[in-house]
Amino acid sequence: MVILRPSLSRKTFGWSLLTIGALGLVLPFLQGFLFLAMGVFVLRDQHIWAARRWGWVAGRWPQQVTRIEEMEASLGRRLAGARERVWRLFSRP
Repeated sequence: MVILRPSLSRKTFGWSLLTIGALGLVLPFLQGFLFLAMGVFVLRDQHIWAARRWGWVAGRWPQQVTRIEEMEASLGRRLAGARERVWRLFSRP
């Protein structure tokens, strides 16, 4: 079961990556596949089709997907901690 968490900023960023990836398939100086993969990664919580594609990638390369998702979780924790420290810094009287 896929749990969708809609976010306009993630959709915009993901579709931008997919657009750059499509251009990269034609232009020789861009890595199209890399941008397409990043776009699907960003959109996996936004659209069911992206979640299905990400499931295929996870089945094909499980160790790499696990490492990527761990890095994303670590980054989220770090950003949450930084946000909390900034909030405490500016909320003091």
